[in-house]
Amino acid sequence: MQNYKFLIEYDGTRYNGWQRLKGNDNTIQGKLETVLSRMTDQEVQLTGAGRTDAGVHARGQAANAFLETDMTEAAIRTYMNRYLPEDIRVISVEKADPRFHSRFCARKKCYCYYISTGEKPSVFERKYLYHVETMPDLEKMRQAAAFLVGRHNFRSFCGNRHMKKSTVRTLESIDVSFDEDKEIIKISYLGDGFLQYMIRIMTGTLLEVGDGRRSPEDIPAIFEAGDRAAAGYTAPPQGLFLEKILF
Repeated sequence: MQNYKFLIEYDGTRYNGWQRLKGNDNTIQGKLETVLSRMTDQEVQLTGAGRTDAGVHARGQAANAFLETDMTEAAIRTYMNRYLPEDIRVISVEKADPRFHSRFCARKKCYCYYISTGEKPSVFERKYLYHVETMPDLEKMRQAAAFLVGRHNFRSFCGNRHMKKSTVRTLESIDVSFDEDKEIIKISYLGDGFLQYMIRIMTGTLLEVGDGRRSPEDIPAIFEAGDRAAAGYTAPPQGLFLEKILF
C-alpha cells in the first residue's frame, strides 16, 4: 500500500461540505472516495487537511490516502478528473511518506474571505462573494483584526457551542485589503487551525466593527466572555476559500 498526497480544488456551492456524512453522498470527500474506490476496486478512505463547511470553496485543499495500484501518479490524476464532477478537480497527485498525514502534518492554513462592496456584484462572481451595501471602515477593521492575532481561546468564535476539545488557536496574521477596481475586500487569515465557523464569525465581527456596530476595543471583552453570543454574526459561506495548506 502506497500513501499518496492529493492537491484539490473545488467549488463548494452545491455540496454539504468536505466531510463524509452517513447517508449523504453529496460531500467533497465522498465524491473523491467514490472515484478512488472505483479505480482501485477496494474501499478507500481519504483524509483531508481541513474540513470546509457547506458552501465553502477551496483552491488548495490537501488530502492523503493509501492505495493499492500500479497506476502512475499522472494516471491517477487523469482517472480522477475524468470521473469527478466538473466542480471538483485534482491538481496534483504525488507519492508520500507512509507517516504523512494531511491533517496532523499541516503546520498552517490560509483562508481568504471575499466581500463585494459595489452597487451589485458581478453576475459571474456572485457565488464566490458576500455582498455588503455600505463600504465598511477598513482601518477600524484592521485595528480589530490586530486584537484577534495571537494565541487565544477562540471559544466565542466557535460555532459549536458544545465543543469539548480545546478552543485555543494561534492566528499568525489577518490582512484586510481592498481592490478598488473590482470593489472587493479580501480578508486573509493565516493560522495553525480553525474551529467550526471560526473564520466566518470573525469576518462577521470585523464587518460589525467596520459598519460601526462595534469598536475595535470590543474584541478583548469578546474573548473574555467565552460565549458565542458575544461575537458578531456568521458571515455566509460563499465568500470563503481555503487557499492553501502549509506543511
